[in-house]
Amino acid sequence: MESLPLLSLYIHYPWCVRKCPYCDFNSHTLKDEGAQRRYLQALIDDLTLDLPSIWGRPIETIFFGGGTPSLIDPELLADFISQLRALLNLKAATEITLEANPGTAEQQRFQDFREAGINRLSIGVQSFDDGRLTALGRIHSGQEAIKAVEMAHRAGFDSINLDLMFGLPDQSIGEASKDLAQALTLQPQHISYYQLTIEPNTAFAYAPPVCPDDDEIWQMQQHGVEQLAKGGFERYEISAYALNGEQGGEQCRHNLNYWQFGDYLGIGAGAHGKITHPHPYSVERRWKRRHPDEYMTSSQSEGRIAGRQQLSRDDLILEFMMNALRLVDGFDESIFALHTALSSNDISERLERASERGMIRWEGGRIAPTDRGTNYLNDLLQLFAGDL
Repeated sequence: MESLPLLSLYIHYPWCVRKCPYCDFNSHTLKDEGAQRRYLQALIDDLTLDLPSIWGRPIETIFFGGGTPSLIDPELLADFISQLRALLNLKAATEITLEANPGTAEQQRFQDFREAGINRLSIGVQSFDDGRLTALGRIHSGQEAIKAVEMAHRAGFDSINLDLMFGLPDQSIGEASKDLAQALTLQPQHISYYQLTIEPNTAFAYAPPVCPDDDEIWQMQQHGVEQLAKGGFERYEISAYALNGEQGGEQCRHNLNYWQFGDYLGIGAGAHGKITHPHPYSVERRWKRRHPDEYMTSSQSEGRIAGRQQLSRDDLILEFMMNALRLVDGFDESIFALHTALSSNDISERLERASERGMIRWEGGRIAPTDRGTNYLNDLLQLFAGDL
């Protein structure tokens, strides 16, 4: 292969003030403030050992996820980002996102994050309704969420995402619409609007709350798509909306690289990565030790890696489609070839079957889901799973 997919860096910060009952991410309650400095050093150690697998490749995007990365001391974060710049080939326009919980928002803190090099803030609002926030176990109120977004604007962030959920416990269609209306008044550049799902091994899985029924969920989603469109936001992925017009062009480049099956290096407790090796061609997934203490102890050795997997031909096809078919505009056949070393001829029968069922459009070298394909994505993906 003459070229490689774009490369991103994911950095996992595993601690929160308190774990939410719906959360199935690798997050833990922060009990030792001193662990922060040790953890950031472990991240550098981890990255240093991973560098040979990405030598010379530019980093397009960086994403600090969690957990609650906005708990990181701004001075420590500034020093950490300086170390990243020394170790990595960062572009001048590298997108650097930090997830923030409104319950940890402070004006000076946001300004310090901006000065440290963060240029995109993703604020986990989830809802502006105090009753819904209490049901979700969030540590902030609706008013605190509003203030957090206002602080981000004042701090100079011109790329702000708001995470909002619908289908919340006892939520009405009107309440979901009211959340979106409030979000739009705050003038973010990006909104992620997604359904609450009850995941295994969460507090909600053991004691499920009463949530809206399927018909109500459907109406919330459809009304949301229309409401966001009227507010100037274009849906470019199942749950992602970017502002149109002169202030547009704010698609999340980091997540877009995931959805286009690009490469990403993952450092941190439980972080996953996917790296393409050109000679001989292979695509490898690897993931790090999950518990923060075990991760920090092993960060200077191969023991930090909890597992590896070489993706098979069938894995490549299905995983590419699981990501790329989430995109409203789909993908070019050339992207499929670049990211899998396969051609559309290798999956032509599957594509034809999906087209016959009205689930994709396949024309001019481009493949995109129809509305039917987007609404019944799991059924569409079954056509790319294993043998026909």
